[in-house]
Amino acid sequence: MTDARYEIVIAGGGPAGCAAALALTRAGRSVLLADAGTGPPKVGESLVPVAGRLLADLGVARQALGSGHLPCYGNLSAWGSSELHEVHSLSDPYGHGWHLDRQLFDRRLRTAARAAGADVAERTTVRPPLRTPDGGWRVELRGPAGARSVRCAWLIDATGRRAAVATRCGARRHTRDRLTATHLTLAPLPDAADGCSLVESGPDGWWYTTLLPCRRRLIAYFTDADLPSARVCGAEQLWQRMLRTRHVRARAEPHGLAPGSVPRRAPAYGAHLDRLRGDGWIAVGDAGTAFDPLSSQGVLTALVTGLNAAQALDAHLRGRTSALADYQHRVRAAYAAYLGDHHTVHQQEGRWAERPFWARRLVGATTRLTEGVPV
Repeated sequence: MTDARYEIVIAGGGPAGCAAALALTRAGRSVLLADAGTGPPKVGESLVPVAGRLLADLGVARQALGSGHLPCYGNLSAWGSSELHEVHSLSDPYGHGWHLDRQLFDRRLRTAARAAGADVAERTTVRPPLRTPDGGWRVELRGPAGARSVRCAWLIDATGRRAAVATRCGARRHTRDRLTATHLTLAPLPDAADGCSLVESGPDGWWYTTLLPCRRRLIAYFTDADLPSARVCGAEQLWQRMLRTRHVRARAEPHGLAPGSVPRRAPAYGAHLDRLRGDGWIAVGDAGTAFDPLSSQGVLTALVTGLNAAQALDAHLRGRTSALADYQHRVRAAYAAYLGDHHTVHQQEGRWAERPFWARRLVGATTRLTEGVPV
């Protein structure tokens, strides 16, 4: 059987991969989008208001942001003091944001990509690609119907922090710290109506909580994986630690622990590849550049880099030789700005400057702004 041929195969069916698929198919490119659908579900993620405009530009705002999500009217923070500071969406020209049902959001984006003309392979993993004599790729796919091979000229790595394609092609991944998240979903509270997310700092890290569309509440504790504060054995231990907070406790305690609930851990560190492109491949989303969750920019960055990479690749295929270099430069510039903002935000919390978690983030500002950010 002859392998099916595509111009581009995209590994990863999250926001970055879907944005790239939508843009490329609408540019007339033949695209296969492969989504592995593995790993624990992502919960508690939000989408900033300006992302609605980007989704509208992609033609999928109404579909992706329909029923099933909750509006996010602002962000609360107890950072640098014990008092709450509020940033409300009333001051945002794009309106309110969204507390996402992330699985629903991603599924709708894949449906939109399919409707736009992309072939979408659900629950399908992309095995390490092999070069073909004509300079393209032979890619083995493994899904519910078994294994099959396809051929393509270009690969887009949208596999998240693993950067499975890019690292296989020789790119090196650099991490900035050891930030990890331990999160727990609490019991539902049917009449809960909290429209804001909340961040509260502590001596060895920081807390995050938000109401989920299912009316359960997420609590998450962020600290460095090598610190004693990262050692959490069970739900009760995390719950007891949370009860020592002030503002998170006020929102979480009415929910209570859900029977049988188990904390989960997930990487939350900032990271980047030493290069975002190579011979026949390009990286998008967290595969290329990952911000830590304090930035609240993860889903937006995924959408933006997916769209920008697709536009750059289409321009490259049409003969604009600088297009891919321009894409890498733009992402590197965004990452450098993020590093500056990251340092500034952590400088605002001076109550525990001598504690390891905070001390690590308050030193070497000049070095961190340029570390590993080639243009």
